[in-house]
Amino acid sequence: MSEPTQRIVETNGIRLNVAEQGEGPLVLLCHGFPESWYSWRHQLGALAAAGFHAVAPDMRGYGKSDRPETIEQYTILHLVGDMVGLLDALEAPSAVIVGHDWGAPVAWHAALLRPDRFRAVVGLSVPFRPRANARPTSLMPRTADSQFYQLYFQEPGVAEAELERDPRATVRTMLYAVSGEGTGAGAGISMVPRSAGILQGVEAPAMLPHWLGESDIDVYAGEFERTGFAGGLNWYRNIDRNWELMAPFAGARVNVPALYMAGDRDLVVAFPGMDRLLANLKLFVPQLRETLMLPGCGHWTQQERPDEVNAAIIGFLRSLPDQG
Repeated sequence: MSEPTQRIVETNGIRLNVAEQGEGPLVLLCHGFPESWYSWRHQLGALAAAGFHAVAPDMRGYGKSDRPETIEQYTILHLVGDMVGLLDALEAPSAVIVGHDWGAPVAWHAALLRPDRFRAVVGLSVPFRPRANARPTSLMPRTADSQFYQLYFQEPGVAEAELERDPRATVRTMLYAVSGEGTGAGAGISMVPRSAGILQGVEAPAMLPHWLGESDIDVYAGEFERTGFAGGLNWYRNIDRNWELMAPFAGARVNVPALYMAGDRDLVVAFPGMDRLLANLKLFVPQLRETLMLPGCGHWTQQERPDEVNAAIIGFLRSLPDQG
């Protein structure tokens, strides 16, 4: 089968680079941090072979896509708007949207806000989270000596200085540390020492796990060496702003067919309160078809377990009443 092709598409006032493969009903694949369209390299061909048009953009702020300078241009409404505009640019009336990591909230909110355009949703790692009663950053763990990594990301320039010192080492360490193989090495990722950075005390792997090659690191690192990390970090800097913007939708539920998948070694699954949320997810996503937990899998779901993820997504797509 042919390889994915890439092109630039104008959407929502910016330009997004998209990788695409196949023909048929549209499936959008939204990546997370610190990644690019390349995190879906195992899904594009599989979806194409199954009869779908798979499209994986470099999300706003990443890769070859535009990187607006102001933090305020990375809100959840901008990100969902990018996906709606992408459907328009592709002349697709609707799509199934799939998201991993930060791409998962984009996918969930696209389905929440525009069910007329996103007829089903798949979330990997991050489940749909109903709007909290308090400002999100106020609920994040912190001690006198350390703070939750999302708090560390808030101050512009601080995380950039650390992560951009050696982008290749950054990507190599982060991808390994929170993978299924590196769960122990990544124990310090979620809480960052106030006297150091997120990578301090996290050992880089002597050998990469089987699912990740040096050539894969080359792709990711090459992009971040060129773009820096500010675009992706700006998504985190809108967490409280997103909470404010979503106030009119407090209590709203995702009312399209849905699938949720995660690894049982994913650090997200271990976040405080996540066990209760996952047990009650169907209250907020009434048409949730299934929750799949992949044994031994860490955070990078579709890269660590491509065959299982592909089978689950394709099975879900084929179960939908209307694939067109």
